[in-house]
Amino acid sequence: MTIERIRGIDHPKPMWLWASETGLHATTMDRYRQAYRRRFDIEHLFRFCKQTLGWTKARLRDPAAADRWTWLIIAAYTQLRLARHHTTDLRRPWERPSTRPGRLSPTRVRRGFRYLRTKLPQPARAPKTSHPGPGRPPGSRNKHPAPRHPAGKRPQPETKG
Repeated sequence: MTIERIRGIDHPKPMWLWASETGLHATTMDRYRQAYRRRFDIEHLFRFCKQTLGWTKARLRDPAAADRWTWLIIAAYTQLRLARHHTTDLRRPWERPSTRPGRLSPTRVRRGFRYLRTKLPQPARAPKTSHPGPGRPPGSRNKHPAPRHPAGKRPQPETKG
């Protein structure tokens, strides 16, 4: 299959794709080509979620908590995607300007996200200042330590012989 034009590339280089199926139709091969090109978008999304949004930074003990953390990261990423039309492009000196204002990357939206609050209506009053609670008195021991789950094999019980 020969590709005449790829968006953003004037002279595309040959792309070699291998599939173990025989007798593929042109539409199936085109779908494989599109999936191969989209893999970079997916890899960059995972890298952004891990490095910038801290997807793997949390040390969670419960699988349900890990699921909630994943959904929280997805919600944060969605907010960044939805706010890209309302933020300004705060680019670094070495970065090129964005081609269109509504097509900012999530990293650039994150940079301008703090200035977005002044543009939005404030439905609630500012929170009251408070003092933190007393906490555990100094010198006392923790009566409820976090549960630890051993990883690996359990020790064999000793047999009396």
